[in-house]
Amino acid sequence: MDSYLDNIVAVSGVGGLMYMEGNRSNGLILKDMDTGNKQFFSVRKHQFTPLRSIAIYTYEDSTPIDVIFDKMMSLKDEYDIPQILKADNKSIADFFRMVLPDYDEDRVYPSDMKKVLKWFNFLESRNVIVKKEVDNTGSEEE
Repeated sequence: MDSYLDNIVAVSGVGGLMYMEGNRSNGLILKDMDTGNKQFFSVRKHQFTPLRSIAIYTYEDSTPIDVIFDKMMSLKDEYDIPQILKADNKSIADFFRMVLPDYDEDRVYPSDMKKVLKWFNFLESRNVIVKKEVDNTGSEEE
């Protein structure tokens, strides 16, 4: 099953996230998610991290970022994530503990948590992340 994160990429030296339109042997063709402008980014100048490949360490294993985003989506009506981003590291960690109670505190840093919150906020504000609806049979639908 395809994930909404399949073509979303974080690029070193570029703020926000980009949508991958295509690839070449020497780089990627990326589209700005706000303007729609396409641009080539060279592998010589940038590092690329597909969001679908990111997971957060837990004490047992790790949790994929889309699972974390789903949990954050379920909490977004109760918590103002842009305000949490402005808070101190302890408040961010407290919120993150609600999202992922068993995250590994020795390997997940405040900067990692902030990045996940920023990415969530970025994608959610552009309606990329959709809330999963549960039908009467208990199966999820998007």
